[in-house]
Amino acid sequence: MSSGHERELVLQFYQYFDQRRVEQALAMLAPEFVAHMAGLPAPLDKTGFTDFGLAFYNAFTHGQHRFVEIVVQADRVVTCGTFSARHTGTFQGLPATGRDIEIAVMHIDRVKDGTIVEHWGQGDAQGLMQQLGILFFPGPGLLVDAIKQQMGGGSR
Repeated sequence: MSSGHERELVLQFYQYFDQRRVEQALAMLAPEFVAHMAGLPAPLDKTGFTDFGLAFYNAFTHGQHRFVEIVVQADRVVTCGTFSARHTGTFQGLPATGRDIEIAVMHIDRVKDGTIVEHWGQGDAQGLMQQLGILFFPGPGLLVDAIKQQMGGGSR
C-alpha cells in the first residue's frame, strides 16, 4: 500500500466518524487493533476503543475533525488539528450542556493490509472540561462539590 493509500484510509475513518457512520468507521479497524489513549492507564483493544468512542460519539453531535497537518511516514499517518462538536448527551456523568466545544487533537494511526491496526490519541481533555463549564479545584471531593454547585445542587 502506498503512503497515499494510508493517508486516504485514515482520513476516511475520521470522516465516517464525523458523518455518524460509526459501523463503517469501526469496520476499518483490524481485529487485533490496539489504541494508546492519553490519560488512560493501559492500551485499549478494539472492543474497549469502540466503547470509548461510542461514549464520546453519543455525547457529542455535529462532530467535525479539521486537520491542519497530515504527515505520512511509512505505515503511520499523523493528523493534527481540532475536533469541534456540540455536547448533547451525558458524558462521563455530566448531563448535556448544549455547549459547543473545540479541542486540539493529535493522532497517530498505523495501517497494515488496508486496516488501522494501532492508534495513539491525544486530545485536550482539560480544555474540553473547561468548555463544558467544569473547573478543577485542588483537594478531595472539591470537584464533585463544584459540579453540584454549578448544576444548582449545593454541596454534599
